[in-house]
Amino acid sequence: MSRLGKSPVALPKGTEVKVSDGKIHVKGPKGTVHFPLENGVSLKIENEQIIVELDPAVKLPRPTHGFYRATLNNMIIGVSKGFEKRLSLIGVGYRATVQGQKLDLQLGFSHPTQLPIPASVNVAVDKSVLIVITGIDKQAVGQFAASVRSMRPPEPYKGKGIRYEKEFVRKKAGKAAKAKTA
Repeated sequence: MSRLGKSPVALPKGTEVKVSDGKIHVKGPKGTVHFPLENGVSLKIENEQIIVELDPAVKLPRPTHGFYRATLNNMIIGVSKGFEKRLSLIGVGYRATVQGQKLDLQLGFSHPTQLPIPASVNVAVDKSVLIVITGIDKQAVGQFAASVRSMRPPEPYKGKGIRYEKEFVRKKAGKAAKAKTA
């Protein structure tokens, strides 16, 4: 049994959890999310808490217990509070704009780079150098933020590129100047 899987998940007010058609349905003020439920995994809801239980008759890998508990917790947080990732563009001439359902990035390439924005994610650009990605699905928000960052990851010499807001980039010294000998 997983230690994380044993701990109950708190159910905030205004959030509903249902299991039907082999899926977990979580509904809250920000929206609705679904996740498939494996045979042998069940949910027990009692006094504003949810407990994930495994059927011992069904042979499932041990980490499955903690995985479903963590996924359910992320779904509940997503529909009640939401998730947010902030990326900052660092470099001369680096800027971003949102054009319809595409994120247009000017990153020093000879051509503009456009990324399609997934339907479950909202993107806002502040002062053309701060990208704010929000949504109710933690995986979708994190994956889109990672794909934006991968367009120009921060380089170690000048620190230019796209980085997460509080990310620290350790800079390298670069070439050392040769000493003149007489």
